Amino acid sequence: MKGKFVGLAMGAVLVLGAALSLPSCGHDQKLVSVAIQPQTFTFLTNVADQHEQLTALGTYIHPPAQKDVTAEANWTVDDGVVSVSAGLITTPGNSCGGADITATVPEGTGGAGNIVAGYATITVDDPSNPLCPGGGKLANLSVAVTGDGSVASVPPLISCPGTCVATYDIGASVVLAATPLGGTTVTWAGCSAQSGNDCTVTIAAGGSAVLATFK
Repeated sequence: MKGKFVGLAMGAVLVLGAALSLPSCGHDQKLVSVAIQPQTFTFLTNVADQHEQLTALGTYIHPPAQKDVTAEANWTVDDGVVSVSAGLITTPGNSCGGADITATVPEGTGGAGNIVAGYATITVDDPSNPLCPGGGKLANLSVAVTGDGSVASVPPLISCPGTCVATYDIGASVVLAATPLGGTTVTWAGCSAQSGNDCTVTIAAGGSAVLATFK
């Protein structure tokens, strides 16, 4: 009997030792990857104080989990075309180009020296500015009116007096229709072609300007 009790006691010690040697998932949870959402974003016009909130999602093991690590990540940007704070991207204005955003987070087991990083690309683009990444695709059409009459475009982006400037694709063909008032007639300047009261403009790379004179 005594030997049996000794055997039971030794068995209990072995079981306890094995249990203590098992990894503790709660203490050993490890961050294995970080993903930034959205991974790409484009500010379509070069205007200051536009914002986009990025989110950093961490994938863990031991046990498996996915967590929002936006607040604890260290956010950095490699270019001054945007600034970043806690994942919030802001355009400073008067600039365009691309920037790489990085969110780094401690992995959870190896100290601050062991980090996991996620990346995103942000683009600031003014399509009317040839110096921007997608620039040189758009240009302005400006209309000036003198005398008693008005001008409207087809499609209706311009209604002048009032709205006298609109942006179009370079090379687009825009029809401007004049409406004379008070018995006046219209004389056009700057048209690619004319027909009656209509003026057709082909948008130039540097922009196009048209004058409608009613008298």
